[in-house]
Amino acid sequence: MTVRAKICGLSTQETVDAAVAGGAAYVGFVFYPPSPRSLSPAEAAALARRVPVPVIRVGLVVDESDERIDAILKTCPLDMLQLHGHEGPERVAAIRKRAGLPVMKAIPVAGPGDASAARNYETVADWLLFDARPPLPVAGAPAPLPGGNARSFDWTLLGGLTWKLPWMLSGGLTPENVAQAVRVSGAGTVDVSSGVEDRPGLKNPDRIRRFLAAVAAL
Repeated sequence: MTVRAKICGLSTQETVDAAVAGGAAYVGFVFYPPSPRSLSPAEAAALARRVPVPVIRVGLVVDESDERIDAILKTCPLDMLQLHGHEGPERVAAIRKRAGLPVMKAIPVAGPGDASAARNYETVADWLLFDARPPLPVAGAPAPLPGGNARSFDWTLLGGLTWKLPWMLSGGLTPENVAQAVRVSGAGTVDVSSGVEDRPGLKNPDRIRRFLAAVAAL
């Protein structure tokens, strides 16, 4: 089975180039201000223009307004939107229609039965993404990010399940564990962010290359 990879949360020319040269099928840009990986539409646009066809440019938003999504798409050339918040099926369908782009809906998973929430999106989205559920809020601490937390979940929760849509596996993946994650979950596409960073928001080009090499070897 050929496995494809998405490198998410890119923020520099060097890391975008490493992802493209290493064979990433998807590259992701974050438009969620609380994230250390967040970019302005103009910053993302400069990076997105470095990405050649057929690599898919994905924009990640979280419970975003129509106006903000319009502004992002007006400035930054994207091929897909990733909805990583609490967007319900009706909202996903509305964004898909308004943007005129494929949309991917993130599904948080922590235990048995969580993945079944994806059934609600099979007729309104184009892709599904299964990610680890964020940690619980802690009093006095910043709110947890919806993704990119270096957390994984029990991949066996996805084993044997089938979906009407293509899907990606995310959450705590690294160059060292991606082979096992694919074997256990059956994922045909994997998505990494924190697993190729030196610290949140700082991607390491060498780890990007190592992750992509590990995927290519599957």
